[in-house]
Parts: sequence; structure tokens; C-alpha cells
Amino acid sequence: MQPVKTLILSAGQGKRLSPLTDDRPKCLVELAGRSVLEWQLRHLHQAGVTEAVVVTGFRSDLVEAEVARLKLPGMSVRTLYNPFYSLTDNLATCWLAREEMRGGPFMILNGDTLFEPAIAERLISAPAAPITVTVDRKGSYDADDMKVLTDGDALRAIGKTITQYDAESIGFLRFDAEGAALFIATLEAIMRTPEGLKRWYLSVINEIAQNHDAVRVRSIEGLDWAEMDFPEDLVGNRALTEAWAAKEAVSA
Repeated sequence: MQPVKTLILSAGQGKRLSPLTDDRPKCLVELAGRSVLEWQLRHLHQAGVTEAVVVTGFRSDLVEAEVARLKLPGMSVRTLYNPFYSLTDNLATCWLAREEMRGGPFMILNGDTLFEPAIAERLISAPAAPITVTVDRKGSYDADDMKVLTDGDALRAIGKTITQYDAESIGFLRFDAEGAALFIATLEAIMRTPEGLKRWYLSVINEIAQNHDAVRVRSIEGLDWAEMDFPEDLVGNRALTEAWAAKEAVSA
């Protein structure tokens, strides 16, 4: 599969990172001299991705300025504004961006996921499947982890509160044309329900997994990634990105 369009869900403020995010979204928190968003776009670019759409919301002006500042040859980066970011969860953000998904293939990336380029490469090169979810495994999981139950390479359930699980989602997914159509149809149906505005998009993946044999997993075990959720994440994330910056300097 060739490198695909990537939708980066960066509409939220990230209030759990306050005061860092009082005047900027968490995708613009700086790590080792670059914003989270810059790290994401640079690593997608290194993996060969040629098109990215950043879904903005809180302080969209700052995100748009960051996108305009970055120069990544051969990669088109644009923004899509979600004016309802403060009223909804990220399922509504995906609904707003659904026209960007039609026909596939495309990838969805959470706006707070840091990843080394090899993770994007592994997802792009995964075996053909309607929907592919990147997963990692560890000894124990906490309440905030997006837990996953697998059966071989099939995903059977995903959610923070599921009681049986053996992996976690890192917030990076790939869809082919069939998966895109299934995802759009399911999210459109859920958005017509009273709870739709407060649902996570991964709850759509869980629903699809319950009703269709369409969701596969791609392990990224052994590769480096992290999330940007809490102030206590800063120390580890700075160390991780500093190591990436040092590796770049050596290879330059």
C-alpha cells in the first residue's frame, strides 16, 4: 500500500495539561524545540506520507500558523476547522471530517500521540484489511489506557472500560476503501443518536468489531511512542524527543 492521507485529530484544548494548554492546544506543547504537531508531521513525512489534514478547534489560529511555518517538501498539509470542539467528543470531529475519508485509504492519528517514523511505516505496510489498529503490549494497564482484546490478528473489542484485554491502542489507525465506507456509515448512524456528540471515535471501531470481521491489529511492540496527556508525561516525552533530535543530528 502506498503512503496515505493522514487525518490528525487536534481540535481539543487538552485541559488536563493546564497551565501548559491555557493559551494553546496540546498539539503545540513544545518538546525538544518542536511542537507535538511538528514531531508528528515530520515523522509522517519521513515515512513517506504526502498529505495530512490537521483538524483544529481550540486556538485554531495558532495551529494554522504552525502549519504555515513548516516546510516539508513533497508533503501537503492543510487544516480543517471544527467550530464545535468544546461541545463534543472526537467522534463528532471525525463526522465533520468524513468527506476527507471517502474512498480511502487514509489514516487517523490522535493529536497527542508521539511516534517514531518506523511506526507509521509499519502501519502503512500492514497486510491489507478494511481497518487496521496499531497496538502495543505491556505488563499492566491503567484506567486511562485504550485497551484492546485481540484474537490472533483480529481486534474483538476496544475501550477504556472493557474487562478482557491483552493490548492497548496507540491512537493510530489505517482504513482502506471498504473500511472507510463502513466507518463513515457507522459514525453517521451513531451521530443521529442522543449520545453521539459525547462518543469517542474508537467506540465506533468497537461497534464495527462486534458486527463485522473487518478490524485487524498491527503490533508496534519494541518501537518508541508516547502520549501527551498529563503534566507528568512531560519528563518522559522530552527525553524521548531529545533522543530523536540527537539521532537526527548524528545522521544529518
